[in-house]
Amino acid sequence: MIPMDINEVRGIHTLLVMAAFLGICWWAYSARRSKANDEASHLPFDDDDIDRRTLENEKTEKKQ
Repeated sequence: MIPMDINEVRGIHTLLVMAAFLGICWWAYSARRSKANDEASHLPFDDDDIDRRTLENEKTEKKQ
């Protein structure tokens, strides 16, 4: 059995990291995640209390 040198270990590590990256990309952009991604992208705009909280924050800043 021939021992592996550091370059072979680095090559295998690179392939494993690339496979993990591609797997995460595939998972994130899969059709099953589409609905969850759409909901998450609208979260900043779905906040109904933002106006009330903004006014409260402005009042508190003026008091200080």
